[in-house]
Amino acid sequence: MLNRRPHTVLTANAPLGSPGAGLTRFNVNTAQPDCGDIKASGVNLSGIYGIHPGGVGRPFNVYCDMDTAGGGWTVFQRRKDGSVSFSGNWLHYKKGFGSVSGEHWLGNDKIHRLTSQKTYELWVDIEDFSGRTSHARYRKFMIGNETMNYDLKLGDYSGGGAGDSLAAHRGHQFSTRDRDNDASMLNCAGYYLSGWWFSECRICDLNGIYQYLDVSVLAPNRYYMVWNPMKFLKGSEMKIRPLTMGD
Repeated sequence: MLNRRPHTVLTANAPLGSPGAGLTRFNVNTAQPDCGDIKASGVNLSGIYGIHPGGVGRPFNVYCDMDTAGGGWTVFQRRKDGSVSFSGNWLHYKKGFGSVSGEHWLGNDKIHRLTSQKTYELWVDIEDFSGRTSHARYRKFMIGNETMNYDLKLGDYSGGGAGDSLAAHRGHQFSTRDRDNDASMLNCAGYYLSGWWFSECRICDLNGIYQYLDVSVLAPNRYYMVWNPMKFLKGSEMKIRPLTMGD
């Protein structure tokens, strides 16, 4: 699930955060808007692909999961080993950081453009330090533009053993340590050193400080409370797919 080895395929050759860099090998006219369309074209191999959503000037790379529940998922978040810091500021989360072959945040501008094209469902994979895995699935996922502070539009929870930890974050704006948009008197993003759709600081935060120990103490780390209260997570992956492809 979270540790699969990516296969590199034809891509846009654009590093995350540098849209448009080195596009000489990419045919813009054949770019698909998301991994769902790539899957529908007959591609069945998970890996790195170039996509070109509507409203985006140039294509960019994403990791396409062609295995989970029939495939066609565009990955926009992955944590697995703590190799990438997620304590960035507003600009970092706006543009994206990390590598789509490993830990990364795709970028709020890209996620907004992606989710504005169609109705997408959300799949969240999580794993704890004992090797237990689970997932949560939502029937709709979309975020607003920067003017709306990338607010979270989330549909109904539709299954998965992880439970509905994202419910408390529905409708909330995105916050980072330098841009406090949460509903709390505290600066949740500043305390937890992450970017997220905070409400009253804590139910679910998959972008928090990576904790290497499997311990149960109150600390500014990564949780998915409904599934395993107060236990740190080893890995997570968030991905979207057109709702019409649902199995």
